Amino acid sequence: MMKYPCLYQAPFGNLTLVFDENQNLLELHLSGKSEYAPYPLPEHWQQKLDDYFAGRLQDFKQEISRNGTAYQQKVWQAIAAIPYGCVATYQDIARQIGSHPRAVGGACGKNPLALVIPCHRVVAKHGLGGFSSGEDEALNIKRWLLKHEGVTVEE
Repeated sequence: MMKYPCLYQAPFGNLTLVFDENQNLLELHLSGKSEYAPYPLPEHWQQKLDDYFAGRLQDFKQEISRNGTAYQQKVWQAIAAIPYGCVATYQDIARQIGSHPRAVGGACGKNPLALVIPCHRVVAKHGLGGFSSGEDEALNIKRWLLKHEGVTVEE
């Protein structure tokens, strides 16, 4: 399968979106460089992202990735259900699916559709928790996304 990486300029930096030949979203990473994403972004994704960052879109209505273990998909499904402007703790998700908070955190870190399956909405019991976006400034991106959605998390 061919993969087509594209770049989107978000308010906090570049996003890399990777599509298949049918413009199905395979991956979304909260970082990226233009030399690694030479393809044009599909217009409907440009609009979705513009709308999200303008506060007009609250749910991307995207299926979770099938490229994960059954457990990871279970966690991602629970994350996808967290509404815009809300957070859940790793412990909340663990209780919901009958697991452990550390395992939930591990599955969050493997989410290939960051932002779209909103792992930034998963926080620690007492604070922000982690964030695996591949950026040195990962926690700043998480803070930015939560603030954008109207959420303040005590650290």
